[in-house]
Amino acid sequence: MKRLFIFLVILLAAASGFINWLFQREKDGVPILSYHQVNDIDKNALTLTVEQFDAQMKYLVDNGYNVITPDQLLDSWEDENIQLPENPVVITFDDGHVDIYKNVFPILKKYNIKATFFLVTDNLNLYPNYVTWAQAREMQESGLADIESHTLSHRLLTDINSRDRIWDQLYGSKQAIEWYLKKPAKYIAYPNGQYDLDVQDITKEAGYRAGFTINYGLAHNGHYVLDRIPIYGANSHTLFRFQMRLKLAPIIAPLSRFKERLISDGNPEVASLIWIP
Repeated sequence: MKRLFIFLVILLAAASGFINWLFQREKDGVPILSYHQVNDIDKNALTLTVEQFDAQMKYLVDNGYNVITPDQLLDSWEDENIQLPENPVVITFDDGHVDIYKNVFPILKKYNIKATFFLVTDNLNLYPNYVTWAQAREMQESGLADIESHTLSHRLLTDINSRDRIWDQLYGSKQAIEWYLKKPAKYIAYPNGQYDLDVQDITKEAGYRAGFTINYGLAHNGHYVLDRIPIYGANSHTLFRFQMRLKLAPIIAPLSRFKERLISDGNPEVASLIWIP
């Protein structure tokens, strides 16, 4: 019995030490929250209800988080004299569904916080479930929204064999934003988070300052592979789940990557034993 107790104490100490090491390793990382849709109609893994999103933004405001922009984040990395505020967090949305104008934008105004919206520019003024350029311009001019690129048509860039066509997707979207909104387009969210070295190189050549993935993790100083924390991926978007994904990212992110590797290696049964909130 005594040996078992000693073993458990050693095991607990080792686990505590490992967890502490994970947090120390990520101490300079910044959470970038990744969203898609916010409405009370669609019932899928990419959609939060309006009430849920409102509660999450209220939580950030009430608990001392400071919402910053990608510009502030990169400025701090590039200039050691620029310091980020305590508890920084970046808020981002992908695609450009019309509910970002109808539901998200009013909540940003309610709490006076900023967000970055990556839009599939070919979809604007074309599909009724996407924002229009006029709506995007109104959001941009409010000072609370920054409109950025999610490519022309959301084609997976890693599936395109032609360098020129990748360029068209990246630079064409950038040109559209700069033409319609009269502001520089500096950031890209890769469609489905897919990228490789060629995509990163072309992104830089096209004049983007940084590229965003959907890899679960905190963002570090690697401009063209900025990881984010997906606030989706389940049909239950509780505030507790949001808090866990935000606060425990140094632990959950490597677990999530390990689970994905198990699945890709043909071990879904073992992967199913790993719970990811």
